Amino acid sequence: MSLKFVLLSPILLALVLLLSVHLLWGVTWLLSKCFHFSVSYSPWKWTAIGLVLVSWIFLAYGYFFGRFRLDVNRVDFSHADVPSAFDGYRIVHISDLHLSTFNDRPKALERIVDSVNAQHPDLICFTGDLVTIGREEAEPFTAMLKNMKAKDGVMAVLGNHDFLIYRRDFVNNAARMRAVEDLADYMRGELGWQLLRNDNRMIVRGNDTLCVLGVDNHSCSDQGFHTVAYGVLSKARYGATGFQVLLTHDPTHWRAEVLPQTDIPLTLSGHTHDAQIKIFGWSPASRMFPEHAGMYTVMGNHVPQSLYVNVGIGCTFPARVGVDEEITVIELRGVEN
Repeated sequence: MSLKFVLLSPILLALVLLLSVHLLWGVTWLLSKCFHFSVSYSPWKWTAIGLVLVSWIFLAYGYFFGRFRLDVNRVDFSHADVPSAFDGYRIVHISDLHLSTFNDRPKALERIVDSVNAQHPDLICFTGDLVTIGREEAEPFTAMLKNMKAKDGVMAVLGNHDFLIYRRDFVNNAARMRAVEDLADYMRGELGWQLLRNDNRMIVRGNDTLCVLGVDNHSCSDQGFHTVAYGVLSKARYGATGFQVLLTHDPTHWRAEVLPQTDIPLTLSGHTHDAQIKIFGWSPASRMFPEHAGMYTVMGNHVPQSLYVNVGIGCTFPARVGVDEEITVIELRGVEN
């Protein structure tokens, strides 16, 4: 997290709040002149000051404490198609590391890795956004990330930030894509992760198979900011057999393609961060994403299909208020007919 961004955020927020209140004051003052009633400036002034102070208190809490609060959420996922050999199989799902978040507190990332390992996962699934701007964010944390262990390894996909679309120093798109491939090679080589780019991996136990599919970031809605759609679900499904789990960074992909085109029982996503703020149980992310946090299940193609949206670990804005970092522990359970 850059120091410049951290310092500018409260200043910009204060300016927005001050301008908004004074704009309302200006409209009220004009109306008072037109309709001959009096209005005092003092309540508006103190309202503006109060809003700025309260927002700064929330930001300070979110920056110094909230962005490093960690929840380990446990989910039993029951489905009739879970093979007997995978009954009790433990998937640890993490997302949105945005590693620059930990530049000022690397011990916090070490604690997260230790917490992941403490769940004794059979498989770790990472659903994208390793970095925010570029590979250089990851370099200081390579040794830590390599310590993240599971019996069947780490499987990962690329998120919108991993396509480096928010970086401005590329001379053209070809240069950007070369940098994306460099990041992908880093994840495969330096970290030893199995990076799924519109393909799949089979995990075999005796006669039973668990197939993990993964697609590149595939955003399927207007989200108010630039993103990309590089996922090819048909390629990821090619040759897939057994019980299927799909990794796709953006949860909008689920309703747009996964539900109407497949019978995949379980999809794992991230991306939303649940807006990194929740007020009395309400998140602004709910205005943009129908599925923005936790588990969702519908009857699709005459079978139950579920999506889990992990709210992430790192930050794109340097604070979390009411939305803690998340490690999700999903245990697969069969259902007797």
